[in-house]
Amino acid sequence: MSESVRKMLRAKLVVLGRDNCGKTALCVRFITRRFIGEYEHKREVTYRCQKIVEKEAIELEILDTVNKECVGPAVSSLESSIKWGDGFLIMYSVTDRSSFEAVSRLKRLIDHVKQTLGIPTVIVANKCDMENGRVVRTDEGQVLASDLRCSFFELSVAEDTSAVEAVFGQLVCEVRQEFQRHLLAMDKRSRMLQMRHALKNKLTRSKTMQW
Repeated sequence: MSESVRKMLRAKLVVLGRDNCGKTALCVRFITRRFIGEYEHKREVTYRCQKIVEKEAIELEILDTVNKECVGPAVSSLESSIKWGDGFLIMYSVTDRSSFEAVSRLKRLIDHVKQTLGIPTVIVANKCDMENGRVVRTDEGQVLASDLRCSFFELSVAEDTSAVEAVFGQLVCEVRQEFQRHLLAMDKRSRMLQMRHALKNKLTRSKTMQW
């Protein structure tokens, strides 16, 4: 199996967001299909699992980050996590406006660290089952995701396993598509270099014959 094929069958995903928006619950729900509501989450955890995506077995590493601000001493650790990842899931709670406001800052940091646009990123609004405590409207999340050019899901990790699987499935598909675009760009660049080299050799031979 070639290195390119192996990379297509792997993905490193980073889950970002403020505390208490459901990041760990989301990861555990995806991996085990169980919901656990309370977590003592003081350090980063990397989960490893194999899932079927687009009829292929994909090896996943999912980094569940602790809350880190995009400024100050914590930013270097956050940047390291972003450098590691292939795709990103930014999560907020519809019951916490500050977690929603952090989404734009996190997306800007991803773009800054990766030094490119179009990095696979999914925005997830959690706790839509808690309508009485909602402070962020669905359309606000949709508009933000559109402005940031990200996919958007609103769900309840507590109630909907299929929606959680759809989130990760979408992100893995975007990671694979981005890698395919990268391979095509590399292949195009390689062909252009070969053409330039061939043309240069032809011109050199032509000048030699003239002499």
